[in-house]
Amino acid sequence: MNSYYYVYVLQSESDKKFYTGFTKDVRKRMREHESGKVASTRNRLPLKLIYWEGCLQQSDATAREKYLKSSWGKRYLKNRLKNYLTG
Repeated sequence: MNSYYYVYVLQSESDKKFYTGFTKDVRKRMREHESGKVASTRNRLPLKLIYWEGCLQQSDATAREKYLKSSWGKRYLKNRLKNYLTG
């Protein structure tokens, strides 16, 4: 059975900014974020999972995470989530 790596984007409900990361277990990682165990998001709770995609290789997931954190990647996300973000 294949093991997947997930790139995910969270949006802080307090400041509306994005957090992008990758994990093998999205549910477990969300629990870590929501319980304040992740220093990068601890002061930005509550968070909402707004986007994710799966990869077969960890290297693909980390490359995609890096891209989504770039200015081009942020532009891609804003375009991809246009209806969600304006609704």
